[in-house]
Amino acid sequence: MTSALLTDQYELTMVDAALKDGTADRRCVFEVFARRLPDGRRYGVAAGLGRFLTALGDFRFGDEEIGFLRDRGVIDAGTASWLADYRFSGDVRAYREGEVYFPNSPILQIEGTFAEAVVLETLALSIFNADSAIASAAARMVSAADGRPLAEMGSRRTGEWNAVAAARAAYIAGFGATSNLEAGRTWGIPTMGTAAHAFTLLHDSEEQAFRSQLDALGSGTTLLVDTYDIEAAVETAVRLTDGKLGGVRIDSGDLPSVVAAVRAQLDRLGATGTKITVTNDLDEYTIAALRAAPVDSYGVGTSVVSGSGHPAAGMVFKLVAHRDADGGDWVPVAKKSADKASIGGRKEAGRRLRNGVATAEIVLTGAQVGPDERPLLVPVVTGGEVDPAFLGTHGVEAARAHHTRAKAELPADASRIGRGDPAIPTLVI
Repeated sequence: MTSALLTDQYELTMVDAALKDGTADRRCVFEVFARRLPDGRRYGVAAGLGRFLTALGDFRFGDEEIGFLRDRGVIDAGTASWLADYRFSGDVRAYREGEVYFPNSPILQIEGTFAEAVVLETLALSIFNADSAIASAAARMVSAADGRPLAEMGSRRTGEWNAVAAARAAYIAGFGATSNLEAGRTWGIPTMGTAAHAFTLLHDSEEQAFRSQLDALGSGTTLLVDTYDIEAAVETAVRLTDGKLGGVRIDSGDLPSVVAAVRAQLDRLGATGTKITVTNDLDEYTIAALRAAPVDSYGVGTSVVSGSGHPAAGMVFKLVAHRDADGGDWVPVAKKSADKASIGGRKEAGRRLRNGVATAEIVLTGAQVGPDERPLLVPVVTGGEVDPAFLGTHGVEAARAHHTRAKAELPADASRIGRGDPAIPTLVI
């Protein structure tokens, strides 16, 4: 399926006008960046690169798409002909997926003709804003969980295809599994899930429901114990498995006290190896509040797929440089509007480190990254050819591994979930 119409109309009306006035082929550089982090956040996580590169490969205007645009009067015949031949032929550099970012980090840099690059604005922003918001929230939850595994369970709290993207972003940021089967198929993410309250309510008794699930899935399964009376359910679950039950899930109640009571009951009944999973509208703050409780794993839904209060990362797509009228020197350009200013010029970016710990984000105009700085921008598209290393399931695993390394470079207080300033300053040089 083409991704060409996943865009705003003004992208194509700009192309239409640029083709008419002769500026369509002027070489340009566009950048994606966030002017600021969401209020109180200490860092962001760049996610969506693999999805964007996949969508870029599918960005084609066929007869049906062009016919629609002509019928709506969006483009003229000349622009229709240009769109029919559209293939991105430029270069793209980006922060590796899973990298952390800060205000004004140029996480995506697109160089090409004005026309071929500007039409990618909406596509890039829709992917990077959503995926980075989710990955950033997920990373905070991973920190709050303090080594305990998390599963993404938010499919029913967002759009059907957004759910697949959300599972991918959360996995890159450190979640261990998803309940979404399409995410498992498309991106190779481990999947999990056993039964909901409906399965217990279907049967004439809770014991019948538990027996059925155990017969189907074995004693290593996780039983949902809060449909009726938790204490009675735990007793039944342990009895049916001779104390060898894999786990119980709790989805309601005052979780710190309920979890403590269930752990004590399990141990008293001899089920010392049975794990406790909690769900119930968790976010990074409730997860942190459970740090002292005997929880073994968490299932997170609404808060992770919605960015935990920040559903978009606040990223923008701006023209920062173009060739002069003769096609020679690069001319920096920048927006000067109050509160929406941009920084002109083609940029490099690096992370300044001291003893392996990040101390500053360095954004350079007209200079190269120094020896004490880790380069952040890498080529992902060259002459229109996408580097396959960033695509598919192997791209996801590479992003997940890179995120772990990048996050480990941050100062210790970056993992605090309380409100604070960015963990390191951004220095524009």
